Amino acid sequence: MSEVVLRGITKKYGANTVVDNIDLTAENGKLISILGPSGCGKTTTLRMIAGFESLMAGIYFSTAGQWAMFL
Repeated sequence: MSEVVLRGITKKYGANTVVDNIDLTAENGKLISILGPSGCGKTTTLRMIAGFESLMAGIYFSTAGQWAMFL
């Protein structure tokens, strides 16, 4: 396992901002959950972590050596 860190992650679809400036640290060996109402960006955030969606802004990295940066 590895630590996953998100800093300032943002995702937009056209003029609609679906994820806005998220900071998250999921430490190695810890279980986390992302809670919120329908349409708040939970699935989009998970898809960005998995690499299925691109970031519009921010930094994503893990201690496994994977990272992406968009400023």
